[in-house]
Amino acid sequence: METGNCRMNGGGGLDGIGGGGDDSSNGMITLEDLESFSEDQLSDSGTGSLEEAGETIEDEEQQDRLLRYWQDAARGHQVEVPRDMAEPIQQITSNNNGQHDREQVPFTLITRKEKCGDVLYEKRHYEKAHWACITVHEDTYEQSICYGFMKLMRYICQQNSSGSYLGMTIPILTVIRTDENHSVLSKDVTVAYYLPTEYQVQPPLPSDTEISIEEWPATIVYTRSFTGATNEVTIINEISTMAEMLDSPATHVNDSFIVAGYTNPAVANRQNEIWFLERP
Repeated sequence: METGNCRMNGGGGLDGIGGGGDDSSNGMITLEDLESFSEDQLSDSGTGSLEEAGETIEDEEQQDRLLRYWQDAARGHQVEVPRDMAEPIQQITSNNNGQHDREQVPFTLITRKEKCGDVLYEKRHYEKAHWACITVHEDTYEQSICYGFMKLMRYICQQNSSGSYLGMTIPILTVIRTDENHSVLSKDVTVAYYLPTEYQVQPPLPSDTEISIEEWPATIVYTRSFTGATNEVTIINEISTMAEMLDSPATHVNDSFIVAGYTNPAVANRQNEIWFLERP
């Protein structure tokens, strides 16, 4: 893969930020937590009556509380969540409350390698599809995925040519690049969001010129699950572990890999996968 091109073709050419805190007063908020709020708590209210005015105040307070959760978590990665993220955060919260299921990127399982009942890795086939991508260059991997996903959130939440909420999909992918020895990650990280099925034929265009819509070709992926934080150390370790397990590592792309995130980055036991791409 070339820097700035997030195609999943193996030939060169990616749940959002959650809340954090240390106890119940600063509790951690996950995508599941966001979806647990009732529609009555989070719906937009009209104006004209005392009851409606009170609901509007409650909505604003709820929006502020959600924003604080996200800000607390992001500070752990030395990332500042700006005030203008409050509306996208609440929109994802309310629109996911029974109205939008988180669509999973479709794939076909080809084979699964197991040992003593444990899954070592899976071989999957992914069809060609449209992805919204942004390449970020921050000091750390965590900062890059945070800033990249915030921009994609704005795109998902109406800052697109359709003017509508697009809906969350999983996993969010991050395309990473390494040196020849797989010991150092490049500062360039591409964060990618799969367009929901209803937008695949005609993807809404992003308002942000830094976001591009890419059509990734069909590809074969070798994937292994892992839990916990994703940072430079854990990713390099997972790449090394996966390479040792593959029967023919030379048949895979050697300098570009993908981290797939299925849960909120603030969750302690985050569900992730490392992806190796088969050479075409």
